[in-house]
Amino acid sequence: MKVRAHVIFLGRVQGVFFRDNTEHEAQELGVRGWVRNLRDGSVEAVMEGSRDRVEELIAWCRTRQPHAAVSEARVSWEEFRGEFKGFSVRR
Repeated sequence: MKVRAHVIFLGRVQGVFFRDNTEHEAQELGVRGWVRNLRDGSVEAVMEGSRDRVEELIAWCRTRQPHAAVSEARVSWEEFRGEFKGFSVRR
Protein backbone atom coordinates (compact mmCIF):
# COMPACT_ATOMS: atom_id res chain seq x y z
CA MET A 1 0.00 0.00 0.00
CA LYS A 2 1.31 3.45 -0.96
CA VAL A 3 1.18 6.21 1.65
CA ARG A 4 2.12 9.83 2.17
CA ALA A 5 3.53 11.19 5.43
CA HIS A 6 3.97 14.83 6.37
CA VAL A 7 6.56 14.98 9.15
CA ILE A 8 7.98 17.72 11.37
CA PHE A 9 11.24 16.78 13.10
CA LEU A 10 12.15 18.68 16.26
CA GLY A 11 15.41 18.81 18.21
CA ARG A 12 18.94 19.44 16.97
CA VAL A 13 18.09 18.98 13.30
CA GLN A 14 19.53 22.02 11.53
CA GLY A 15 23.21 22.57 10.78
CA VAL A 16 23.93 18.83 11.05
CA PHE A 17 23.38 17.69 7.42
CA PHE A 18 19.92 16.35 8.33
CA ARG A 19 18.41 17.24 4.94
CA ASP A 20 21.26 15.82 2.86
CA ASN A 21 21.39 12.62 4.91
CA THR A 22 17.62 12.25 4.62
CA GLU A 23 17.77 12.73 0.86
CA HIS A 24 20.45 10.05 0.54
CA GLU A 25 18.58 7.54 2.73
CA ALA A 26 15.28 8.22 0.94
CA GLN A 27 16.92 7.49 -2.40
CA GLU A 28 18.36 4.25 -1.01
CA LEU A 29 14.88 3.20 0.19
CA GLY A 30 13.03 4.34 -2.95
CA VAL A 31 10.98 6.93 -1.04
CA ARG A 32 9.93 10.05 -2.92
CA GLY A 33 9.23 13.56 -1.67
CA TRP A 34 11.21 16.42 -0.17
CA VAL A 35 12.77 17.83 3.00
CA ARG A 36 13.42 21.43 4.10
CA ASN A 37 14.42 23.57 7.07
CA LEU A 38 11.79 25.70 8.76
CA ARG A 39 12.42 29.09 10.36
CA ASP A 40 11.61 27.79 13.84
CA GLY A 41 14.60 25.40 13.76
CA SER A 42 12.64 22.28 12.87
CA VAL A 43 12.77 20.25 9.66
CA GLU A 44 9.72 19.44 7.52
CA ALA A 45 9.47 16.49 5.16
CA VAL A 46 6.88 14.97 2.86
CA MET A 47 7.50 11.31 2.06
CA GLU A 48 5.67 9.02 -0.34
CA GLY A 49 6.10 5.35 -1.06
CA SER A 50 5.22 1.97 0.33
CA ARG A 51 4.17 2.18 3.98
CA ASP A 52 7.01 0.00 5.22
CA ARG A 53 9.67 2.09 3.42
CA VAL A 54 8.19 5.42 4.58
CA GLU A 55 8.02 4.13 8.16
CA GLU A 56 11.61 2.90 7.84
CA LEU A 57 12.77 6.34 6.66
CA ILE A 58 10.95 8.11 9.51
CA ALA A 59 12.52 5.71 12.03
CA TRP A 60 15.95 6.22 10.45
CA CYS A 61 15.56 10.00 10.71
CA ARG A 62 14.55 9.72 14.36
CA THR A 63 17.30 7.39 15.53
CA ARG A 64 20.11 7.00 13.00
CA GLN A 65 20.89 10.49 11.70
CA PRO A 66 24.68 10.74 12.21
CA HIS A 67 24.88 14.18 13.88
CA ALA A 68 21.27 15.09 14.72
CA ALA A 69 19.36 14.60 17.94
CA VAL A 70 15.65 14.27 17.14
CA SER A 71 13.50 14.91 20.19
CA GLU A 72 10.16 14.46 18.43
CA ALA A 73 8.74 13.52 15.04
CA ARG A 74 5.20 14.73 14.40
CA VAL A 75 3.75 12.49 11.70
CA SER A 76 0.54 13.19 9.81
CA TRP A 77 -0.60 10.45 7.45
CA GLU A 78 -2.20 11.73 4.27
CA GLU A 79 -3.65 10.29 1.09
CA PHE A 80 -1.03 9.14 -1.41
CA ARG A 81 -0.79 11.54 -4.37
CA GLY A 82 2.10 10.17 -6.42
CA GLU A 83 3.29 13.62 -7.43
CA PHE A 84 7.06 13.21 -6.94
CA LYS A 85 9.65 11.79 -9.32
CA GLY A 86 12.36 11.47 -6.68
CA PHE A 87 13.44 12.91 -3.34
CA SER A 88 14.96 16.37 -3.01
CA VAL A 89 16.18 18.99 -0.58
CA ARG A 90 14.16 22.18 -0.76
CA ARG A 91 16.03 25.35 0.11
